[in-house]
Amino acid sequence: MVKKVKPQQFSNSNKAVDAAEAIYKAQVEHLCEAFDSFTSGQQLKSKVQGFYPYLKLEVTKTQKLDTRLSYGFVSKPGVYQTTLTRPDIFSNYYRRQIGLLIKNHDVDVEVGLSDTPIPIHFALGEDFHLEGDLSHEQMQSVPNLFDQPDLEMMDDQIANGYHRTKEGEPEPLALFTAPRTDLSLLRLKHYTGTKAEHFQNYVIFTNYQFYIDEFIKIGGEHAGLDGYTGFIQPEEGKRLPQMPAYHLKREGGAGITMVNIGVGPSNAKTITDHIAVLRPHAWMMLGHCAGLRNSQELGDYVLAHGYLREDNVLYKDLHPSIPIPALSEIQISLEQAVKEISGSDGHDVKKVMRTGTVATVDDRNWELRSSVRQNQRFSQSRAIALDMESGTVAANGFRFRVPYGTLLCVSDKPLHGQLKLPGMADKFYRDRVNQHLQIGLRSMEILRGIGEEKLHSRKLRSFDEVAFQ
Repeated sequence: MVKKVKPQQFSNSNKAVDAAEAIYKAQVEHLCEAFDSFTSGQQLKSKVQGFYPYLKLEVTKTQKLDTRLSYGFVSKPGVYQTTLTRPDIFSNYYRRQIGLLIKNHDVDVEVGLSDTPIPIHFALGEDFHLEGDLSHEQMQSVPNLFDQPDLEMMDDQIANGYHRTKEGEPEPLALFTAPRTDLSLLRLKHYTGTKAEHFQNYVIFTNYQFYIDEFIKIGGEHAGLDGYTGFIQPEEGKRLPQMPAYHLKREGGAGITMVNIGVGPSNAKTITDHIAVLRPHAWMMLGHCAGLRNSQELGDYVLAHGYLREDNVLYKDLHPSIPIPALSEIQISLEQAVKEISGSDGHDVKKVMRTGTVATVDDRNWELRSSVRQNQRFSQSRAIALDMESGTVAANGFRFRVPYGTLLCVSDKPLHGQLKLPGMADKFYRDRVNQHLQIGLRSMEILRGIGEEKLHSRKLRSFDEVAFQ
C-alpha cells in the first residue's frame, strides 16, 4: 500500500527538489522491495504501485524579469504541472528550472505525489532485464501485480504542439512527462551501451567509425586534463551496440559526448528522440557528404545554413514545409573553429568551407536515380551537399528545442564522376578526419563559453511554450 504524501509548498528550489527526490526514492524503494519479494517466491496479495512526484504552480501574473531568456516562465495565467523522475540525473536541471519560475513569477511551487504510476521496468533501472531474469510463470504474473509502461503517457504531443489541455486540468510545465523521460533513459542504454548519467551537455553525432576512433584517442589523452574528469565508453569485450556513445566528462555535465549513429535518417531520429530528454545545450552533426557543386574539392567543409528535408521519418511530427532556421551562435562557433583549426583567415576560409543548403535523403543509392529526377529539387533548393542524417538531426533539434548545427566534409562528388570507392576513400579519411573532429571539439568549447542562457535561442520556442528549457 502506498503511503499518503501531503503536498508541500516551497519558495526555495533546492528544498523543492529535495522533497521531490525523497518522494521518488520512497516510491521506487517500495516497488523494488515488493518486486524482490515477488521474485523470491512470495505471493503478493494485491497489485503494488508507486507514483511519480509532481511539481505544480499557479500563476496569476505573467510578468517576467528578464525578457532575454527563452525559458523559465509561463506565457499566461493558470495552473501548471509536470511529473518528475530520476533526481540522480536531473536534480541540477530541476533546481535551475524551478528557481527561475520562483524568481520570475514570485510564487511558491508545490511538490506532491502524482497519480501517474511508475512502471516496474522503470523503477528497476537500466541494469535489470525483466524478461531475462524471470521465469515464464513469473512473467505472466507481472502485469497483474505491477504497473506496465503506458504508451498513452509517452507520446510527444507537447513537443509537437498537438497537446490540448482538457478543461480543469493543469497546463504542462515540461516537454516530457516522467514516463516518457524514463523510457528514453532506458533506451539510451540499449542503443548506445552507456548509461544516461554519463551523457554530457554538448553532443556530437557522426556517421563514421573513423571519427570515433580519433575521439577515443583524444578522450584517453584529455581525461584528467583541461577540466575533463574522465572518459566513458561501452564495456570492452561486449559486442558494440547499434549506436555506441563515448563521453569525455566534465564537472556539471559540461563535457562532450560523441555518438556513432551509423547511416540513415531513421537512426538519426531514434537517437535524438531519446537524447532530447536530457536537455543538452547543443548537438551537431559531423560527418561526410556528397558535394553537389563542381567547384568543391574532396575534403572541403560544408556549413549547413538550411536543409532540404527528404528523409521521410519526421513528416508526421514536423512537416518538411516547416523551415529549420540556422542558429547564429552555432554557425559562428563552427566558422570560428574552422578558421582556427585549418589556419584559414578572413576571406580565405571560403577556400576550404562553403555555406549553403544540405539535402538529406533516405536513399543511400540516390545517385542511381535519373539525372532529371535527382537534380531538379537539388538545383531549385540551391543545395551544395547531400547526406542521410543532417536534416533529421537539425529538425529534431528544432522540434525538441535543442540548439543544433551541421559541419560536413565532402568525401565524394557523384554528380561529377567522383564516386566514393575504397582506395580514394581511404586516402580521404586519413587526410581529413582528425582535423574535422578537432574543429567540432573546438566549436563545442566555444559554445560552452557562451553559456546555456544564450545558447537556448528564442527561435526554438513556440507560441504557448512550456516553462522548462
